[in-house]
Amino acid sequence: MYDLGDLVEMKKPHPCGTNRWEITRMGADIKIKCTNCGHVVMLSRRDFEKKLKKVLVRKADADNGKSE
Repeated sequence: MYDLGDLVEMKKPHPCGTNRWEITRMGADIKIKCTNCGHVVMLSRRDFEKKLKKVLVRKADADNGKSE
């Protein structure tokens, strides 16, 4: 569903004006970082799943699309 490095959209936008977050840590808690201002938030997995709207970019898909 989601993995480390994915870009996700949450249900409520961040006060800085963007709604794009990068998953930077996964475990029992999930740490996400705002892609606009760099603010970091740690949520329990349960809260994260409730607040998640959709996965925008999967890191695995982005890595496969790169040409070297």
